[in-house]
Amino acid sequence: MALRLFASRAASRLGIYVLPRTFATVIGDLKYTDSHEWVKVEGNSATVGITDHAQDHLGDVVYVELPEEGATVTQGSAFGAVESVKATSDINSPISGKVIEVNKELADSPALINGHPYEQGWIMKVEVSDAGELNALMDSEKYSQFCDEEDAKH
Repeated sequence: MALRLFASRAASRLGIYVLPRTFATVIGDLKYTDSHEWVKVEGNSATVGITDHAQDHLGDVVYVELPEEGATVTQGSAFGAVESVKATSDINSPISGKVIEVNKELADSPALINGHPYEQGWIMKVEVSDAGELNALMDSEKYSQFCDEEDAKH
């Protein structure tokens, strides 16, 4: 506590200002699960990853367990895991289908999830078997509200 106070005063004297922590990024054209996965559907293909909110709470990601290409995933079921310095967490599929591609870059650079959860940090691409399942997911506005409510409980 004393160190934090000292650092704050020193930063102030040096003209360094630290902005308060900002809220996690939520992208408008994605769909979200209550277990903090996102999905972007383009035609019959869906790209899946974990949200900025999830990676923020996990901390530094050190390992990602990826599904096998060709495997079948089911909405709401675990297909892999993310291990961080704080915890290991299952990754649930937001949509059912066949895995057509996995992000092999995550094997060597799992921290891509921390730095770019919606771009280079995607986890898998799925050939969608039932587009109607998207109706069970949250849009960006509902997901933002969900995160706010969840954070308020802690």
